Amino acid sequence: MKQIRCFLFLIFILCNLVSNLQAQKSRSVILFNEHWKFHKGDIANGEKTELDDKDWRTVALPHDWSIEGPFDEQWASATGYLPGGIGWYRNTMTVKSPDLRSKKVFIYFDGVYKNSEVWVNGHLLGKRPSGFIPFQYEITDYIDKSGKFTITVKADHTDFADSRWYTGSGIYRNVYLIFTDPVHVDQWGLRFTTPQVSTTKATAKINVSLVNQTTSQATVVVKTNLINPKGDTVARAQQQVKINGSGKVDAALSFAVNNPILWSVENPALYKLHVAILKQGKKIDDGFDEVGFRSFQFDKDKGFFLNGKNTKLKGVCIHDDAGALGVAVPEEVWARRLLKLKEAGCNSIRMSHNTHADYLYHLMDRLGFLVMDEAFDEWEEGKNKWIKGWNVGTPGKDGTHSYFKEWAERDVRDMILRNINRPSIIMWSIGNEIDYPNDPYSHEVLNTGRNPQIYGRGYLQNHPPASRLGEIAKQLVTVVKKYDTTRPVTAALAGVVMSNETIFPEQLDVVGYNYQEYRYPDDHKKYPNRIIYGSENGHQLNNWNAVSDNDYISGQYLWTGIDYLGEARTWPSRSNGAGLIDLGGFPKSEYYFRQSLWTDKPMVYLGTAPMRGAPGAGRRNMLSTWNYTAGDSVRISCFTNDDEAELFLNGASLGRKKMADAKDSRILTWLTIYQPGELLIKGYKNGKEINQQTIKTAGEPFAIKAVADVDSLIHNDKQLAHIEIVVVDKDGNPIYNATNEITVTVEGPASLLGLESGSLNSHEDYKANKRKTLNGRLLAYVQAQNEPGIVKVKMTSPGLQEKTIELPSKRFRRSKTYNDALKTIEFY
Repeated sequence: MKQIRCFLFLIFILCNLVSNLQAQKSRSVILFNEHWKFHKGDIANGEKTELDDKDWRTVALPHDWSIEGPFDEQWASATGYLPGGIGWYRNTMTVKSPDLRSKKVFIYFDGVYKNSEVWVNGHLLGKRPSGFIPFQYEITDYIDKSGKFTITVKADHTDFADSRWYTGSGIYRNVYLIFTDPVHVDQWGLRFTTPQVSTTKATAKINVSLVNQTTSQATVVVKTNLINPKGDTVARAQQQVKINGSGKVDAALSFAVNNPILWSVENPALYKLHVAILKQGKKIDDGFDEVGFRSFQFDKDKGFFLNGKNTKLKGVCIHDDAGALGVAVPEEVWARRLLKLKEAGCNSIRMSHNTHADYLYHLMDRLGFLVMDEAFDEWEEGKNKWIKGWNVGTPGKDGTHSYFKEWAERDVRDMILRNINRPSIIMWSIGNEIDYPNDPYSHEVLNTGRNPQIYGRGYLQNHPPASRLGEIAKQLVTVVKKYDTTRPVTAALAGVVMSNETIFPEQLDVVGYNYQEYRYPDDHKKYPNRIIYGSENGHQLNNWNAVSDNDYISGQYLWTGIDYLGEARTWPSRSNGAGLIDLGGFPKSEYYFRQSLWTDKPMVYLGTAPMRGAPGAGRRNMLSTWNYTAGDSVRISCFTNDDEAELFLNGASLGRKKMADAKDSRILTWLTIYQPGELLIKGYKNGKEINQQTIKTAGEPFAIKAVADVDSLIHNDKQLAHIEIVVVDKDGNPIYNATNEITVTVEGPASLLGLESGSLNSHEDYKANKRKTLNGRLLAYVQAQNEPGIVKVKMTSPGLQEKTIELPSKRFRRSKTYNDALKTIEFY
C-alpha cells in the first residue's frame, strides 16, 4: 500500500534502482518499504557494507518480528508472551543521476522498536532509544560516486518485558526517502494555526521554517495558497526572505478566509495548504498538508465546546497492534476499525500511551475524531511490568524510563512538531498514570482515606516521593508550550488523592481522571477552576452517567475501544479483552450497548445468556445465538435507543417494554424457557415500528460463507482486502459456537497477511494459513501485489462446503467512505 506520493511526480523505481532524478523536480518523497533484508539475532559487524547477507530473509516494511512468535510462557504477560530480541535490516539501492550532488537526501523512519541504530555505507547516522517517535537522518555525504548506498538498521528489543502492553519489534512503520534542494523547508517545518475562527470568517497564520545548506546567502520567495474542500483556491500569501549560508530562517505569512467550512466530527472538512519556495523565479521546493478550521475550548463548568457547540467527548483508548498483524498494521485495517467505532457513536480517540503511525492521525482528520495525543507511560522511574500475569508474581522494571532524562524533552518536541497541523488533535498528554500509587511514587496521604492501589498498601518510604510528579510535569509542560500554545496540556491521573497533595494537577490545563468518577463532585467543589474529564474509564453505565449528568465533565475515554495484545492475565491468556471490538474488528455485545447510549440513529440489538444474576449482569457476555438445551432458562436482553421494544418467540409475543422503565440499566430484559426457533425483536419510536432484528436456532456446521469488503485489486498500488469468514448451517444461519479450523489459500497476485479469530488465548501460529474460528467467525487479510491479475481466495475445512471468492484485477473497489478515508497525503 502506497502511503505517500511524491510532491510532484515519482520518478524513482524501487527495485534497488532509482533513476533519472531531474533537476527541475523540486522535492521527491518516496516510500522505501520494499526489498529489505532481515536477520533475527545479533550479528558481529552487521553495519559493514561488504557483509554477506545472501542468507538474510527478504521482507517488506512495515515489519514486526515479534508477532511471528511463537507464543511462549517464558516471555512476559505484559507484552503478550511474545519474544523480543535483536534484529538487523539492510537495503541497498542506486541513484543514477548526473545532478545527484545538487540534491540533499534524507531517510525518514516513522518508528523503529526500539533502541535503533542506523548506518549508511558503514557510517553511523545516529541512535534513537524510543520505539514510538519518528526520526530522520541526512545521508547525502555518504552516497558514493556511483550513487550506490546501503542502509543498515539494528533494533534492540532485548528487554522484552519493557512495556505494559505489546509493542512489537523492528521497523514496524513506514520508511521514506526524501530528495530536496539544498535550500528547502525543514523537517516538520510547516505550521498552520487559526487564531480566529467563526462561520463567517477565519484567519490563518502560516510559519515556514527554511534551511540553507549552501555556503552562500539565498534569497527566496515563499508562496502559499489554500484550496478548500471543493477544490477552489480561497486564499494566497507570499513573502520574500533571505537565508544566510548554513543558516535557518522562518517565514511568517497570514491570510483570511470568508465563510470557512468548519472541520467538525459530523463534517470533517479539510483544506489543502500548498507551499512553494522559489529562487530567482524557479521552484526549488514545494509540498502541501491537509489543514482545517475549527475552534474548541474546555470550560470548568460547562465542559467541552467544538465550534461553539457543547459536545461530550465519547472517547475510547487504543493501542497500536491489530492481533495477527502485530504492530505492522496497514492503513486500511485502521480505517475499517475507526469506521466501526464511528458507527458506535465514538467521536474521540486517546492515543494511549505513545505516538502512533503517521497515517493514523490523517485518518483521524478525515474521519472526524477528536484526538488526545500522548507521550509517555512512565517518566524517570520504572513502572511494574508483569511477567507471569497481571499483578501476579514479581514484576520487572525495564522500560522507557532508562532514557527519559536524556531524551524526554526531544521526544515531546518531536511528537508535537510532527502532528502540529492536525485539526483532530485537541490535547497533548504528557503522561499516563505516572501517579499510580506506589508504582512507583508514594506519599503519606496513602495511609488515609480512599485511594486506588494495586501494588503495596499505604505510604512506602523507600519509593520516590510524589513531589517529583509536579516538578517533572512543570518541565514537560514548558516544552509543550514552547512549541504549541493552541492546545491544552493534560495527563491521565490514576492517583488523584496523591497528586492533589502535589503541584502536579495545577501544571495541567485539563486534568484527566482514570477510573475515579467518584471524585468528580467533591473535586469540582474543592478545585473550582480545575477542568476535569475522564481520561480512562470502565464500561459501566454509572461511569457514563457521571459524564452525561454533569455539565462540568467534558467526556470519557473507555478502556478500550479495541482488544489488544499484552497486558494479559496468566498463561494461556495472551491478550486483553477490554475492547468494544475484538482483535478481528468484530463488535462485541458491549459495542451495541455503547451504541444505544452514544447514538441517536435508531438501533436495536438482541442478545441471550443463561439466566443467572441480576438484570444487566453479564452484559459483556451476551451471545448472538439461540442455541440452548430444551428446558434451559434463558435471559433475553435488548439494547436500543428506541422508545419501546417487543419480543417474539416463534411468532408469540413475550411482551412489549418501555425504555423509560429501564432507565437504571438501559437494558430491556425478558426471561423465558428455551425452545428452538426464532427470536424477533421490534423497536418502536412514537408508537411506530422502525427496526427489528432476528436470531434463529442454527443447525450443524455445513458450509463456509465469506464476504470481502472489496471486489478487486489495484495495479501498481498495494491494497488490502478484509474477508469476513463465517461458518453456517445448511440454511445459511451463522453458528455462534462453531470452532472449525479454516484453511485459506490465495492464488494470483496477492498474499495472505494473516488470519484473526479474536481469541485472547489461542497460541496458533499467526503466520500460518489456517486457524480455528471463534464465535463461528474468522477474518482474513489479503494483500495485493504490484501486478494485475485475478486473485482467488479459497477457504476449506474438513466436513464443510468450501468457499472460493474472486477479487478481479485492477483495483480493490471500496466504499466511498473508505476511499475518502484513504486518500494519500503529501507532507514535508
